[in-house]
Amino acid sequence: MIRTMLTAVFLFALWLLMSGVYKDLIVWFGVASSIIAVYVVRRMDNAADVDRLEIRLKPLEMLRYLGWLMVEIAKANWAVTKTIMTPVMPIRQHFFTVPVSQTTELGQTIYANSITLTPGTISVEIEDGRFWVHALSYSDDDMGALADMDARVTRVEAV
Repeated sequence: MIRTMLTAVFLFALWLLMSGVYKDLIVWFGVASSIIAVYVVRRMDNAADVDRLEIRLKPLEMLRYLGWLMVEIAKANWAVTKTIMTPVMPIRQHFFTVPVSQTTELGQTIYANSITLTPGTISVEIEDGRFWVHALSYSDDDMGALADMDARVTRVEAV
């Protein structure tokens, strides 16, 4: 019950902060919408949500990984920008598979999203423990970089 009330208070505070309007009627609309949102989510949680995702991650490893990922995203952004800005456009598209070593669905999701967040690559599908990946400017170093990313994501998992 306390969790529900804290959620409603948090939603209302967020709503109030983002709206910036403090007229009585508008504030009451915010209170009502926060209560309705919490009510609907509570009903859905009890009735419809039977599939739970267990989050087992190492927090410090995850922070370290996110820092590394931000640097890799910046480097990939720079590489894609150079590719697009050159008059010749040295695009070497390639569609290939990458093995997945994560044991949890969350780990696989983090890995797939990390591939997609890196500009120039996108994970398309998972099939038999492998991701299908499309790269804009494929090089032979890509497989090594993806294997390094795979190992880093696997270290984040707390199995």
